[in-house]
Amino acid sequence: MPDKQDLRIRSKVISEGVNRVPNRAMLRAVGFQDEDFQKPMIGVASCWSEVTPCNMHIDGLAREAKRGVKQDGGAPLIFNTITVSDGISMGHGGMLFSLPSREAIADSIEIVAGAERFDGLVAIGGCDKNTPACLMALGRLNLPAVYVYGGTIQPGRLDGREIDIVSAFEAVGQYQAGKMDEEKLHQIECHACPGAGACGGMYTANTMAAAAEAMGMSLPGSSSTAAISSHKAVECAEAGQQVIKLLERNIRPRDIMTKEAFENAITVVMALGGSTNAFLHLMAIAHSVQVDLTLDDFERIRRQVPHLADLKPSGKYVMQDLSDVGGVPGVMKLLLENGLLREDCLTVTGTTLAENLASAPPLKDNQAVIRPFDNPLKPNGPLVVLKGNLAPEGAVAKMSGLKKQRFTGPARVFNSEEEAAQAIMKDDIRQGDVVVIRYAGPKGGPGMPEMLSVTAMIVGKGLGGEVALMTDGRFSGGSHGFVVGHVSPEAQVGGPIALLEEGDRITIDSETQEITVDVPAEQLEQRAKNWVKPPLKFTSGVLAKYARLVSSASQGAVTDLESRD
Repeated sequence: MPDKQDLRIRSKVISEGVNRVPNRAMLRAVGFQDEDFQKPMIGVASCWSEVTPCNMHIDGLAREAKRGVKQDGGAPLIFNTITVSDGISMGHGGMLFSLPSREAIADSIEIVAGAERFDGLVAIGGCDKNTPACLMALGRLNLPAVYVYGGTIQPGRLDGREIDIVSAFEAVGQYQAGKMDEEKLHQIECHACPGAGACGGMYTANTMAAAAEAMGMSLPGSSSTAAISSHKAVECAEAGQQVIKLLERNIRPRDIMTKEAFENAITVVMALGGSTNAFLHLMAIAHSVQVDLTLDDFERIRRQVPHLADLKPSGKYVMQDLSDVGGVPGVMKLLLENGLLREDCLTVTGTTLAENLASAPPLKDNQAVIRPFDNPLKPNGPLVVLKGNLAPEGAVAKMSGLKKQRFTGPARVFNSEEEAAQAIMKDDIRQGDVVVIRYAGPKGGPGMPEMLSVTAMIVGKGLGGEVALMTDGRFSGGSHGFVVGHVSPEAQVGGPIALLEEGDRITIDSETQEITVDVPAEQLEQRAKNWVKPPLKFTSGVLAKYARLVSSASQGAVTDLESRD
């Protein structure tokens, strides 16, 4: 009988030898016994926190993952990392810390797994930055690993209709416009978020969870299971068991997250009408596994993929509704049947995407969440890459749910989100204006803050689709309307957006995919000569460090590129 396979691919440096007696003594204090040192050490990276409903239940899920690891012969250890709540940090200085938290989460998982010499990992996340951060860490470490999404929140209910966190943001604009009284506003506040789980529409958390499953880094179906579902705990236990199987077969994240896997992820994001943040996050994850992914790849795939999902923020339904009719596997099965997915991509099951989907039930008949291929919401994906003299490196726009595909108007230029918000509140923004919010990029913000408060105010004021907004910052997955973000190069490094003046005529055209200002090139050159680079807004602390290190949004806003501005 052959000897049992030794799966201690890294932890053996701790498990054996007289010199490691002190190391093992520390582990005995946390519960290890003699037999545990013969087992692979599996880290369970938990993004549990009480600061957001997205993550408030993950401690229990981590314990289930630990149970699964132990059941299949591993020695599990839970460790925590941070999270911030985008919904709570939105609209004020707290949002500057949101995107940098992605780097902090990825770095901390890499640090703990590297220091403790884990042999494999289960990572469990919830809010927007958790999924990309966990995948970035898993990609850097390249140890056998499974990612588990904590799951979507249930929709809130008020006066017989479903509401969510975006309803609360938009209610503020309605209140300021005199369309809602204070009591109704308070009722929305009290009912929008009924419990655990990430924001319920096809916002950033659900978008990236679906992308993770499409890439093969999550167990089939796990991206659309609700946070409060009893099956979520089962998924975590199964993930723990699966890491041991991946170790036995030496299947690692870089075997799974190939260029073709990223193309599958982009395909699913486009079909679902996901968040524009997917551009940043997928490029950052690709960087972690040394896959060359650019804005041009998104655009190439977008042209081939119809927009099928009638999901919020621009549609009617939420992730729970999608789960009820077949979930992400049902959507992927439909895409595969129509030749839009790379079927031979390896996944964390140890089998291919096509093999996983063979047993997945199709989407339910007579459902309205996912449109048929012959009657899509749009014939191609709604996440559009724009380029032109305002964004030579590119910008991104989400064009779902809009009647207009082209917008021309005078620039209303603001150097901060706060200035723009004040103008909207005072009714200084009129139909036809192009609101420009600059110095909000990765370096200039710093941290590339989201503009959900501003876009929600615009919608609440009744100007949705009638006012355009462009920024070198970014948008929440909950934003909708005629909005363009990620304008690159950003203002802080002298990008053309820094040269705009009040009243300049701006054109945003999603059909020609151009974003331009009607100012002669020689005039822009003269403005560039007169432009003075402002100092970074922070000179110490994490935001100063982030601003010095971070790359352009067109490169995923990562902090570990070899060459930087």
